[in-house]
Amino acid sequence: MHITGIYVALATLLVIALSLGVSLRRRQVKVGLGSGGDTTLLQRIRAHANALEYLPLSLLLLLCLELDQTPVAWLHACGSTLIVARILHAVGLFHSAGTSFGRLFGTLLTWGVMLAMAALLLWRALVPAG
Repeated sequence: MHITGIYVALATLLVIALSLGVSLRRRQVKVGLGSGGDTTLLQRIRAHANALEYLPLSLLLLLCLELDQTPVAWLHACGSTLIVARILHAVGLFHSAGTSFGRLFGTLLTWGVMLAMAALLLWRALVPAG
């Protein structure tokens, strides 16, 4: 669990940073609930929410792989890809309500690493070793 713990800690820092972005914008535009029609606030709310939608399941997949004694290099590859993907997505959404490089590649990387982790877990569970 030590490797997954690294990525849980990094994900926590990302979520706190995104939450801070929402809180600061709420203070600027004096909106306590919802977005008040402020596009920038809505973008920040969605960046924060989207991280919270994808990170828990992704980190659970990573933990399952670690508990299944997946090689350390694989765990770090998956964990670091996940964190980079979520940062790309958040930065892309913070800067554009439309399509952006960060949103597109952040989403694709997130889906890709989640699919890879799920496939590896299924493979290791269903295909006999050796």
